[in-house]
Amino acid sequence: MSSLRAGKLPPEMLERLLSRIEVRDPRVLLGPKVGEDAALIDFGDTVLAVKSDPVTFATNLIGWYAVQVNANDIACMGARPRWFVASLLLPEGAGPDAAGSIFDQMASACRSLDITLVGGHTEVTYDLPRPILVGAMLGEVDKGKEVTTGGVRLGDRLVLTKGIAIEGTALLAREATEHLERSGVGPDAIRAAQELLFKPGISVVKEALTSCNAVEVHALHDPTEGGLATGIHEMASASGAGVLVREARVRILPETAILCKALKLHPLGLLASGALLIAVAAEDLHRLLAALRAAGVDAEEIGEAVPVEEGVSFLTTQGTRKPLPRFERDELARFFAPGE
Repeated sequence: MSSLRAGKLPPEMLERLLSRIEVRDPRVLLGPKVGEDAALIDFGDTVLAVKSDPVTFATNLIGWYAVQVNANDIACMGARPRWFVASLLLPEGAGPDAAGSIFDQMASACRSLDITLVGGHTEVTYDLPRPILVGAMLGEVDKGKEVTTGGVRLGDRLVLTKGIAIEGTALLAREATEHLERSGVGPDAIRAAQELLFKPGISVVKEALTSCNAVEVHALHDPTEGGLATGIHEMASASGAGVLVREARVRILPETAILCKALKLHPLGLLASGALLIAVAAEDLHRLLAALRAAGVDAEEIGEAVPVEEGVSFLTTQGTRKPLPRFERDELARFFAPGE
């Protein structure tokens, strides 16, 4: 058997591993499942949403990142992020300023989203090339209002906010600046790509909660590793549905197109935090889009749910269908992998 490569575990392997877990507590409404963003636990009138996610890239903003990505997954359950727990591992030789900077970033990000940092663990450990921060986020939602990735219904319309690929593009611009310059990307394009991290930004909390307040949302998903294509495949698989995506309606940000062309990467497989996939009934589509526009969030209907036997495919501008590509790992991980 070949060695595992950087990035998510292959979904088939993860599914086999998760099948070994027995959930005995009846209060667990949603346990570990491929494609779902967080767990859901019954707390009476309230449902607790629980998520854990690490940050291994973007070392200069690792504390800020950890809060954002964990808050996103809680919001994708229809819940409001409330409490954050962090485990910070620092490499030997790290100075006290490094720890202080990461703590300041976490505190700032928590304040901006009205989240309380309630605890965690910090240590210096050996054989680490850079800091690693593992975050856990808890949030709450009224019972009956929770949302899952796997709630897509036949005929639902699929909406994409902002466009792709905000996080992956910003990370490439920040972590591979010299490589981009050697590939002919100009300084203005690199700076613009770096700023995507903050404008439009990688948080989807506002648009997730706005959507849930505006209409009955059937499903939400935050396309992260593996990009938009993987996010759509995960949403379809978790829902037992097919999805037909109109290729021309998928907004690829100009900065993403420039960087991906220079580095020979596929935009659809590039880390896409900052975008949100929303599934709603066709009759609620216009009300949803109006609410998002009123909140200052760009959004576009990109497709619809179809019978599962139709699979997950693109409808091209020529009116033909082609399979939506699959990516074994994120294009960002592939780019940074040694020897590739």
